[in-house]
Amino acid sequence: MKSGYRWRICALLFFATTINYVDRQVLGVLAPYLQSIIGWNEIQYGYIVSSFQAAYAVGLLVAGGVIDRLGTRIGYAIAISIWSMAAMSHALVQSVIGFAAARFALGLGEAGNFPAAIKTVAEWFPRKERALATGIFNSGSNVGAIVAPLVVPWITLRLGWHWAFLFTGFLSAAWLIAWLTIYRRAWAPVQDPVQDDEAESTSKISWAHLLAYRQTWAFLLGKFITDPVWWFLIFWLPKFLNSEHGLTLTDIGPPLVAIYLMADCGSIAGGWMAAAFIKRGWRANRARKSAMLICACSVVPVVFAAKARNLWVAVALIGLAAAAHQGWSANLYTLASDTFPRGAVASVVGIGGFGGAVAGMMVATFTGFLLQFTGSYVPLFVMASSAYLLALLVIHLLVPKLKPADVG
Repeated sequence: MKSGYRWRICALLFFATTINYVDRQVLGVLAPYLQSIIGWNEIQYGYIVSSFQAAYAVGLLVAGGVIDRLGTRIGYAIAISIWSMAAMSHALVQSVIGFAAARFALGLGEAGNFPAAIKTVAEWFPRKERALATGIFNSGSNVGAIVAPLVVPWITLRLGWHWAFLFTGFLSAAWLIAWLTIYRRAWAPVQDPVQDDEAESTSKISWAHLLAYRQTWAFLLGKFITDPVWWFLIFWLPKFLNSEHGLTLTDIGPPLVAIYLMADCGSIAGGWMAAAFIKRGWRANRARKSAMLICACSVVPVVFAAKARNLWVAVALIGLAAAAHQGWSANLYTLASDTFPRGAVASVVGIGGFGGAVAGMMVATFTGFLLQFTGSYVPLFVMASSAYLLALLVIHLLVPKLKPADVG
C-alpha cells in the first residue's frame, strides 16, 4: 500500500507544481498584450520580472527552514495559499508599480513550492527513485507552461485579462483540499525496508552549518548558473516570439505548447536516465553526472535560435534546450537529497533556489536594458548555450564524488 500511496503523493506534487507555473506564466503570455495596454517598456518589464525574482530569493531564505520546522503538510498548504492569493491580486492592478508589487507577493509564496516538494520526495522515496519522482513532479512546471498559453488567451479574449489571473484560484482551492485530506506524514516509510537506504538523520540543521559544506555550494552554484536560463524562457519567450516572428496573443499558443511539451518529456527522461544508469550498476556519482552531461550538451544548439528565420526551427531549438534544462533540473535537485539528510533537504534547496533567483533577477534587469537599447536576443542565447557545461564543471570540481555530507 505504501508504494502506491507514495506515487499518489507524487501526483499531488505534480499538480501543485502545475498550478505554480500556471500562476507565474500568465504574465509572460500576456506580456506583449499588456505592454500595449499598460505602456511599459523593456526596462520596466525587466523590473517587474526582477521584483518577482527578488521576492522569490527572499522567500527561499526562509521557506526551506520554515518547511523543515513545520513539516511538508502544513508548510506546503501555507505556501500555495499565499501564492494563489497573490496571483489573483494581479487582476486588481493597472500600473507598472502595481504589477511589480503583485509579482513580489507571488514570488514570496511560490518560494515554498520546490523546498516542500523536494523534502516530500526525500521523505517518501528511496534514493534510487528520487530522480524519477523529482522528474515527474517537476514536469508539472511544463504542464503549467502548456496550460497557460492555451487557456489564458481564450479567457482574455472572452472575459478580459483580469480573469486570466483569477481562474487559478479555483485550482488552488481544489488542490489544498486534496492535499490536507490525502497527505498523512505518519504513513511515510522513513524507516520502512522499501527505502533500502541507510537511516537518515531528521534533525534540523542551521544554514550557517550547511554553508560549510562543498555539497551545498555545488548545488547553490549549479542553480545560480543555470536557473536564469529557465527564467528567461518563462518571462521573455512570448516577447521573443512576438518581436522576432510576429506572433500575437491569438497564435502564440501552438509554439509555446510545442516547446513545453518537449520540456515535459525532458523532465521525465532526465530522471529516468539517471535511474536507468543506476539499475545498470553505475554508482550514483557516475549516473547523475552522466545524465547531467547529456542534458548540458543538448542545450548548446540553442545558440542558433536567435538567428533562425523559420519559426519552427527556432521552436525546435528552444524546445530541445527547455527539455534539457528540465532533465538537468531533475538531477540537480536530486543532488540535495542524495547528499543531505531529510532534515536538511528543504533548507539546502532553499539556499540553492535563493542563488538561482538572485542570478535570475540580475539577468532579468540586464535583459531589459539589453533589449531596450539593442533589441538583440543573440547575447542571451549565447549565454544560455554555455551555462550548463560551465555549471557541471563547477559541480564536479566542488564534489568530484557524490558522498553524503557528514552533518552529524
